[in-house]
Amino acid sequence: MLSQVAAEDALVFFRPHEFLARENEKPDGLYQILEGWASRYRLLPDGRRQITALYLPGDYCEPHWALGRRPSQPIVALTNVRARKAPCQIPASGSGDIQASFWKNMVDGSERQASWLVTLGRRTALERLAHLLLELFERMRGCGLAYGQQCSLPLTQMDIADVTGLTPVHVNRTLQTMRTRGLIELQSKWLRIPDIAALREAAAISVNDAPA
Repeated sequence: MLSQVAAEDALVFFRPHEFLARENEKPDGLYQILEGWASRYRLLPDGRRQITALYLPGDYCEPHWALGRRPSQPIVALTNVRARKAPCQIPASGSGDIQASFWKNMVDGSERQASWLVTLGRRTALERLAHLLLELFERMRGCGLAYGQQCSLPLTQMDIADVTGLTPVHVNRTLQTMRTRGLIELQSKWLRIPDIAALREAAAISVNDAPA
């Protein structure tokens, strides 16, 4: 369950493609996503984009801002976003649940980045997509936004390509393969996973591992 918004905090809203933060600019506050999706990315000089993080409901953008760091990469809304904005500081007051949520987000983000590094360096195209889709499903389920074996998936194929380091054409072909094999169902920006165990196997995830 998402934490309650404290009385002293503000609710803020962002439209798709609107910046939550710009590179090297002091952030307005520490955002916790309540609804919607956002992404952090890096652009290369020729315009190629690598998405380096996805923010889903419950996530903080970004915990390290509380340590006085400025954004090293821009963060932009992928969908309509509703967020809780708090001062850029480590929560020192309020309930223990808020503090625990903050530190859990920081640890989970670090583990997720390590997992993405392995994915980009060693996994095949099908393994990359399977791992990403399973991760997103598990994250949505963790915040109570999965329904049975399905959840919202507002990413475009270009977004998926920029997360996984593949071309959009390669992503399209790989998704078609996954559909044919019965690993996933995609319709109207919804993802359904008929057999989670089969998708875990396709993602080359060991029994003791789990997407963060």
